[in-house]
Amino acid sequence: MALSESSRQSLIPSFLYSPSSPTGRLLARSPSLPAVNTPAMPATPSPSPSPPDFTIEAPSEPRKIKMYSPTFYAACTAGGILSCGLTHMAVTPLDLVKCNMQINPAVYRSISSGFGILLKEQGVKGFFRGWVPTLLGYSAQGACKFGFYEFFKKYYSDIAGPENAAKYKTLIYLAGSASAELIADVALCPMEAVKVRVQTQPGFARGLTDGFPKFLKAEGPAGTMMKFASFETIVEMMYKYAIPTPKDQCSKTLQLGVSFAGGYVAGVFCAVVSHPADNLVSFLNNAGGATVADAAKKLGLWGLFTRGLPLRIVMIGTLTGAQWGIYDAFKVFVGLPTTGGAAPAAPAK
Repeated sequence: MALSESSRQSLIPSFLYSPSSPTGRLLARSPSLPAVNTPAMPATPSPSPSPPDFTIEAPSEPRKIKMYSPTFYAACTAGGILSCGLTHMAVTPLDLVKCNMQINPAVYRSISSGFGILLKEQGVKGFFRGWVPTLLGYSAQGACKFGFYEFFKKYYSDIAGPENAAKYKTLIYLAGSASAELIADVALCPMEAVKVRVQTQPGFARGLTDGFPKFLKAEGPAGTMMKFASFETIVEMMYKYAIPTPKDQCSKTLQLGVSFAGGYVAGVFCAVVSHPADNLVSFLNNAGGATVADAAKKLGLWGLFTRGLPLRIVMIGTLTGAQWGIYDAFKVFVGLPTTGGAAPAAPAK
């Protein structure tokens, strides 16, 4: 019984029906495959056999996520949750010392003495006070920050058009990150306030379960862009000046290394620029009913800009580098390109 062309090719080794093979050309011209044995063709010695010049598609190639689709934004949101929630929870001891140095500098004079005081007064368990509101708050912030940043970056690029989007890409990064940060901080604020009070006010609460109701009863869920815009610019400059290979030709490992390095440098800029606001947040969340003027008077201008800054530079630099590394690693895992180093996407037609 004769077999169809597709059936015959599935039963015969692929090199036999390769267009570059003489046997393949013979079989391709044959209308059917006879059931009887065919005479063997005389063997022709080949001094240097070369592999067939064709490609067989993998039977189950992983499905890639379409850029700027709902699945794309969902993946970015999930990556943001992992990058922010886990990293901030991991540095809870550093954050605990930083907050106490900002609120009570007379007792917590340095990083080393701060750890020593915490260990003496609260034990090892005290180093992770407030880890639950930290995990939940920064997971919510990361979801909104990264998810909405990707959305607004594409949205503003479409409004500006391809030419203006390429010309004013830094402004688009700033606008996209500012829009995303506004939403992210609304999500973070209640948990951040509970975290600061749990960490700096002895007796306020043991953790989230009893601290959050107290916070809501006291003052309600009232209300931090440099990180994203500087990251995009730093990564672009690294691919342009420091790495001689175009991004699309670099290995994924190298791209993730660039993401971490760019994130760390961006985190240092972010720490310096946002430090006065961070001091204000810590002071206002700790001192009930205090105003910005009270904080400025108590801390002084120099204190606003410098109190706890070295520790915060180390913490925010490491955090931001780790966040971009984890975020881009997750994007690579689900089949998306890493962030930065490429021109903004053309608007959808």
